[in-house]
Amino acid sequence: MGLLSEGRPLSWPETKKNAHIVHKVGIQQFLSLYHKHKDRKDTLKWGDEVEYTLLKFDDKTERVQLSLMGPHILNTLQVPENSDPVHHQSKWRPEYASFMIEGTPGATPYGGCYLHFNIVESNLKLRRQQLAEMLEGTGTEAMSLTGFARFGCPGFTTPEHDPKEDNAASLSLFFPDSAIWSGHPRYRTLTRNIRERRGDNPAINVPVFKDKHTPSPFVEEFPTDVRGTAARGALPDHIYMDCMGFGMGLSCLQVTFQACDVDEGRHLYDQLSVICPILASLAASSCIYRGMLSDLDSRMNIIEASVDDRTEEERGLKPLKEDRYVIPKSRYSSIDCYLANKDYNDKEVVYNKEAFETLKKGGVDDLLAQHIAHLFVRDPISLFAEKLKQSSDSETDHFENIQSTNWQSMRFKPPPSHDSPIGWRVEFRPLDLSLTDIENAAFVVFVVLVSRAILSFQLNFYIPMSKAEENMRRSQLRDAVNSQKFYFRKSVVPEDEEEAKDHPPQSHDHEYTEMSINTIINGKDEFPGLIPLVRMYVNSVEMDVDTRCTVLNYLRFISKKASGELMTTASWTRKFVSSHPDYKQDSVVSEKITYDLYKEMKMISNGEKPCPEVTGNLVSKSPDKYKVLDCPPPKAEK
Repeated sequence: MGLLSEGRPLSWPETKKNAHIVHKVGIQQFLSLYHKHKDRKDTLKWGDEVEYTLLKFDDKTERVQLSLMGPHILNTLQVPENSDPVHHQSKWRPEYASFMIEGTPGATPYGGCYLHFNIVESNLKLRRQQLAEMLEGTGTEAMSLTGFARFGCPGFTTPEHDPKEDNAASLSLFFPDSAIWSGHPRYRTLTRNIRERRGDNPAINVPVFKDKHTPSPFVEEFPTDVRGTAARGALPDHIYMDCMGFGMGLSCLQVTFQACDVDEGRHLYDQLSVICPILASLAASSCIYRGMLSDLDSRMNIIEASVDDRTEEERGLKPLKEDRYVIPKSRYSSIDCYLANKDYNDKEVVYNKEAFETLKKGGVDDLLAQHIAHLFVRDPISLFAEKLKQSSDSETDHFENIQSTNWQSMRFKPPPSHDSPIGWRVEFRPLDLSLTDIENAAFVVFVVLVSRAILSFQLNFYIPMSKAEENMRRSQLRDAVNSQKFYFRKSVVPEDEEEAKDHPPQSHDHEYTEMSINTIINGKDEFPGLIPLVRMYVNSVEMDVDTRCTVLNYLRFISKKASGELMTTASWTRKFVSSHPDYKQDSVVSEKITYDLYKEMKMISNGEKPCPEVTGNLVSKSPDKYKVLDCPPPKAEK
């Protein structure tokens, strides 16, 4: 969701004029936060975020559209938390688009109580039920979808809006401004300022899936826009999209952990970043864009391009003259550097030298200073007139302005304010959404359990950053689970000290190799695999029988996903489209196919129809089996 400041949003020229204030004061605000909280100790707390998509079905015309009802139902959804801030069971927040809405667990996050693993699914079901009650009688369904198949096609929203007449912020050929969340000016401001800072519309090019009758080369014809140009960023054999909405309109599943201290947070950030592409492949569910089958199964590349506000100079297309840095990647990407071990940072990190020196002089170590300074090569892209004047010692908006608009696969999060009860956190961000609550619960619990195994067994997943970036690229390819191999460390348990001495620390080639996801998750020969390691952790702790059964149920599901026994949602979607009687093997996903696809998905989501190809024998719990977040307070696990 990001920082939601109130006030008058500044234009891009006004924002650019004041960017130096944000850079200077923002670094001072981080320093103040750091020294206030660098010695604090906390216990494990964690929670998930699900971004739901609102779909309107018209059974008479056999058509489905994105419903722009999000802002209209948010206030009502928030009544329980506003009337009882202590005991509410869910929280609701806006997201980028009016057809999206974000739900999280309630006032009390999950923690070190193992029974919490048993109530994740119940809380997800509660949220879905609350949305269903809110939407009853409207013909609108809330579904956990990553993307919408005909996003950007004519009339894809209800009410319908013409992008040619409704695109002052986006200047998009396909995406009307009315689809952007209307309840807060942040989102339209971001859309406009990203485009204006870049000097052109974002150019999102997704390789099209070449079927038997797909034209080759595949070249689209586009209408001329208000500037007299026609999609000048479009590439042949690619599906073209042209604004922030195409990326930030995609939904995801995120998991946030509170670490026991800043050092544990940095360690988890590093180790979990290596797992990001592996789980992104397993959770892949987004393969159709603008009504066309693509050759990708996951969303990261699309979002990365949609918010790429780098100028031509920053992209290296022109010599530096007006700008200060050549920046290799968009502000949405995989991470750029590890925070707890410099030996594996084998790629040059572009960072703000002045910010780095200020942080160093302020007592921050090199690696953390470099991380914060590399965030501060970016300009603020959403700034409010009333928030320009900020205190360095008691406010954090300028730091959060930069922090919350660097959207990376992992996010390292300091306490949100100087007097906050919330500690140092890391956010795991690469997961696409699954259709059912039990699948999403399985992924959430697995990520949490991997983090516990990392800490308990001192696991070491480090590989060179260049290899981790290559893994992220591979993770998005079609059927990556079965078709790709990924760089992974050969030995993830602590090495014998004598064996470690046999290799100089600057040489890491001997430490990793390419593995299948099946090997990484399930193990093979001498490599233990993540599932066996997590099982070892589960067996090492005191967990009640029922919770253990739930966890093992989830682990079997993840194991079968990795082995290829179960399909990813993306692979199932491709199979549905390719077998539809209206599909002409030309990569086109028509309105009729889209309607039938989402009717099927709706029945699967609501438990009306099983989908054993995707979910296998996952056993869902009754939503009433546990009181949501009603858990005894045993000794918390750090």
